[in-house]
Parts: sequence; structure tokens; C-alpha cells
Amino acid sequence: MSREIPEICRIFAGRLIVSCQASEGDAFRDAGSIARFARAALDGGAAGIRAEGVEDVAAIRAAVNVPIIGIRKSYHEDGRVLITPSFESAQELVAAGADMIALDCTARGQRLGALERLRRIREELRVPVLADIATVEEAVIAAEAGADLVLSTMRGYTEDTAHMRIFEPDFITALCRAVTVPVIAEGRIWEPAEARAAMESGAFAVIVGTAITRPHEITRRFARAVGAATGHHDERRVLIGIDLGGTNIKSGLVTDTGELIHTEVSPTPAAGGAEALLGELRQVAERHLDEARQRGLAPAAVGLATAGWVDPQTGRIIYASENLPGWTNAEPGRLLREVTGLPVAVLNDANALAVAERHFGAAQGVDDFLCITLGTGVGGGLYIGGRLHQGAHSIANAIGHLTIEPAGRLCTCGKRGCLEVYANAAALVQYAGDRFTTAVEVIAAAQIGDSPAHKSIETLAGYLARGCALAIDLLDPQRLIIAGGLTQNNPRLLTALREELNRTVLAPGLRRLEVCFSPLGYEAGVIGAAAAAQELLR
Repeated sequence: MSREIPEICRIFAGRLIVSCQASEGDAFRDAGSIARFARAALDGGAAGIRAEGVEDVAAIRAAVNVPIIGIRKSYHEDGRVLITPSFESAQELVAAGADMIALDCTARGQRLGALERLRRIREELRVPVLADIATVEEAVIAAEAGADLVLSTMRGYTEDTAHMRIFEPDFITALCRAVTVPVIAEGRIWEPAEARAAMESGAFAVIVGTAITRPHEITRRFARAVGAATGHHDERRVLIGIDLGGTNIKSGLVTDTGELIHTEVSPTPAAGGAEALLGELRQVAERHLDEARQRGLAPAAVGLATAGWVDPQTGRIIYASENLPGWTNAEPGRLLREVTGLPVAVLNDANALAVAERHFGAAQGVDDFLCITLGTGVGGGLYIGGRLHQGAHSIANAIGHLTIEPAGRLCTCGKRGCLEVYANAAALVQYAGDRFTTAVEVIAAAQIGDSPAHKSIETLAGYLARGCALAIDLLDPQRLIIAGGLTQNNPRLLTALREELNRTVLAPGLRRLEVCFSPLGYEAGVIGAAAAAQELLR
């Protein structure tokens, strides 16, 4: 027996909903632009809007009078995005003007408390709750738990559905047969014909986002088509990108346009020394070669981003800290060339981030910029005059080891007072006292107004500004791009950093320095490694 559809959702029946979102670094990443996108969507016939974050929801609510589906994207401790991760985030969205809430109800989301959150949002906030799912089984469970509608949003974005790369009308049909609540088709809908197919398959409504509201993605599709016609782009060609960190090895198959079409994560066997690390890299490369062959793709080159300083000519590790014991003098470049038979680029992980930003992120069209990564450590990547700067001995950009406190805390490099020990994840937890155990917890607390958490972020921003100011005064970049785990869902850090830089840098009024977060997210290192590999082919 079908459940009654909430009155406010009935307006969606047989209509289009537009997802108006933009990532950090996007040309349209401000609430005013998002609100204008929403107005344009209504002018074109949309019946509702899906939007991310309190600021955007509030701006859209002030601009339009249609139902708003509110979501909050947050990086969980496993390094992956979770949609509407807490009751408090839903509460804030409703207060800002959202009429209903969507949340991740995939198997992963359910393990992280989605079903309990779903029930509480319906009961206490008294708004409809929409379940973002990837499989029929997840949809059935979410509907039984009380979801008012189910959405195919996550199809192709979970581990067990990652091989799904195109819109599947048959999946919508299967959902409609399996659940007693309305189904909204969302995800990988690029063409009007696909939207129509969704409706003909039984969908209650259709949500379209990227194909309408992300001009750079729309442009990329046309550029790819033009390139294919002129022989400048091969649809089968992919690059293997590998990001070797102290905790995890992230890797993937990446297209020439920076699109990740397959990803995986494996733990870093750091304690095993160079032999174990090289052995794991061999297996990672072999798995990606097999994956490419199964998909009918042709790997063209391999890129490796790694902690430590690298000889770019040979791919030998010049120096690595004890975060990767025994990695100094290892030769991962030679190993990957032997395993794959392909050209291989090896570079420092922070430099890889800068390459990624230059090709696909916040530094496209910018010749002079500085990237800083904030996480377990603090790293830097720099472009001068449109070229990656690595220094005379390939050991430049060690911004994390600029001294900001003479005779200060001991750093892993052996020096005292380095920026890294004052602006990394452990420092953020320390500034908050003993109330939190991880940086993620501190940032989450700050989001709901916790004063000590806010203060700890501002303290870290003060130290970070002191280190950045040294580099800015010396280099005078056009743009400062901040990336890494500490930037995720942490707008207060960006605001505080900008304020501190205005007080710290020399002659701030004479500069047109732009400070922003990276838009590339968790897999930025993978994309950067692939971009460096791509440069070998030019």
C-alpha cells in the first residue's frame, strides 16, 4: 500500500528539480551566484531546488518561493563525503529555509546512523525526509524506516556501484517496483532525452544539477567533443594517478580532462619500510592496469604523488621523514616503469596538488600561486610564471618548515618552531583542550556554534597566517589556495585566515591576493599525479 505523499512534495509530480551547487574554487562559489542560478532555473520551468549548506539555502529562500531540498556535505573520518551527517545540520538547514532534507541512506550512510537520523528529523523537525540511495535494497530499507521519497543520487558513487557510469532507466523502473514511496531520478542525467526516459520509467520527478548549473563541466564536454573530432583527445586514453600518504594510498584512473572514472584506497604499509611500500605500489599499479583493460581503456602514463622530496628526473626519493621510515633513496619511479611499461612522473604530494589546481582546480589561468596543504603535516606547492617551481635541488616549497616561533616546539624535521607543528591537525585538537580527540570533531563542533572549537580554529589561523605571510611577502602570488583535511566543512578557517593575513602581510592594500579553498577534495593528490603524468605526454 502506497504511503501518502507529503503535501509540499506534490508540486514535484512530473516536474524538474534543479540542483544548484558549486564547489570551493568554482567561479560561481558564492551564495549570491547560487541564488541567481535558482532564479534562472525557475524561469526555465523548474518546480524546486536542491541546495547544499546553510548560506546557500538562506540566499535561495530569499530569492525564490518554491520548495527547497536542503543537504549538508561533510567529510567523515573515513575521508569520504557524507550527506547531512547530523541532526543538528538538518536543523540548521530547516532554520535557513529548507522545506525538506535529503541524507545519505546508502549502506555506508546506514552504518553511520542515517536511519535513526531520518526518523528524528521527521519527528522533531516535522519536514519530509528524502533518502539518497545507490541500490534497490538501500531504497527498501530507507522507505521502511520512514523516508518520504527515495532518490537515485548515489548510484555510481558507492564502492559497489562505482562501475555504473551512465544513467540507467531500468534502475529507476526497479526502484519504482520495489518501494511504496515516490522515486526521484537523480545522477548522471546529461540530456533531456535521459530526463524523459526517467519519467517514462516511473519516476515521480527528476533532479538535474551539473548539466544545468556547472558551466565549466558543460564547457568540458564540448571541449572534449571538439578535441575528439580534431584528434586532440582520445576517449580511450586514461592516466593512472597514485597518491602515497602516511596513512592511505589513494589511486585511480583519470581522464585527460581530470575526471576520476575509478578510484580505490588501500592502507599504507609504512611500518614495513621501503620494501613493503614498493610492493604495495606494484600491486596498486597492476590492479589499475587490469581495471583499465576490463573497461577497454588504454593507460598512457603513470603519476605518483608521495610524501618527501623527489628527484623529478629519476623518480628517486631524495629525503622522507620518519612518517615513511626507510623511504629515503627508494626508487618508486623505476619500479612503476618496470611494472607498467609506461612513462612515469614522480613528485612531492604538495607539488602534485599545485599541478592539479593548475590543470583542473582553483588556479586555472593563474600563473603565480601558492598551494598549502593542511593535515597531518603542512606542505606547499608553488607556480611562478606558469611553471611549477621545485628549486635548484628539487627541495623547494617546504613552507611547513618555515620558522614562526624561534626556540618553539620540536618538529619531526629536527628543527624547532616550524609552522607545521602549529598548523596541523594535532595542533587544532590541542588548541581545543581535552574536549575532542580528532580535528574532524573540532570542526564539526565549530559548525554548531561551539565557542572553544571556534577559538581553536582562529588560533590555528593566526599561526598559519604568520607562515603564509613570510611566503607572500617574498613571492607576491596572485592566489593562495588552501587544501587538505582541515579545510573540509571549515569556512571559519578561511574567514579567519583572510582576516589575519590583512593584519600580517606587508602592504595588503597594494595586493590583489585571492585566498580560497581547493575545490578538488579528497582525491586532489590522485588528480595531480595524473596531471603530472599527462604533462609527460605533451
